[in-house]
Amino acid sequence: MADSKEQAQEQTFEAALERLEAIVRAMEAGDLPLEKAISEFQEGMQLARVCREKLDQAEQKIEMLVAEAGGLTKKSFQTEE
Repeated sequence: MADSKEQAQEQTFEAALERLEAIVRAMEAGDLPLEKAISEFQEGMQLARVCREKLDQAEQKIEMLVAEAGGLTKKSFQTEE
């Protein structure tokens, strides 16, 4: 478990998101055996957490860069959905 968690942390955001999307497609297809579905769900939750952490880190870096540029006001980052 620790190995897969470490591997997930070392992935790029794009790689983690791509794998997460593949898991979602497989689960939505509905033909996974129960044990495989549980395993995939667990990995998906881990990947979702990794993606969230990487987005948070990126947001913090952007806020720091904006603050360092001076004279600019800090705004929260909001995505369009």
